[in-house]
Amino acid sequence: MRPAEEIIGAVGLSTMIVRPGDTTVAMGISDLPILASSHIMHSMESATVAAITEYLELGETTIVEKFEITLLDLVGIGAEVRCTARCIDVEGRELTFLCDLYEGERHIAQGVIKRRAVERVSYLARTAAQSLLQ
Repeated sequence: MRPAEEIIGAVGLSTMIVRPGDTTVAMGISDLPILASSHIMHSMESATVAAITEYLELGETTIVEKFEITLLDLVGIGAEVRCTARCIDVEGRELTFLCDLYEGERHIAQGVIKRRAVERVSYLARTAAQSLLQ
């Protein structure tokens, strides 16, 4: 991973149009046809990955360690939402991102995501070994 001073301030973007299958009704968690929070989280994670990818070394990736989300408004089917993620801190291998989701000018959600940089092959090997031991 590149030095912190190069990574802090990195920005990523993701967009989506809310489809009927993206709603809380389709997921069976509410009777309101609004964008499900899991899809908001997905959009935020996608933006963080877009922000950090160019700063990782060959063979590195990141995994989520912590996710905080605050829902500020609702959005329904057909809405186009955009999410931005900005890296605000790097401590060792841990990266912190501030995320915001908007529909037009309406602020729909905000979040803080902490991701940790890992070496892909050794991380997958440890995960596979832990699964075999259980």
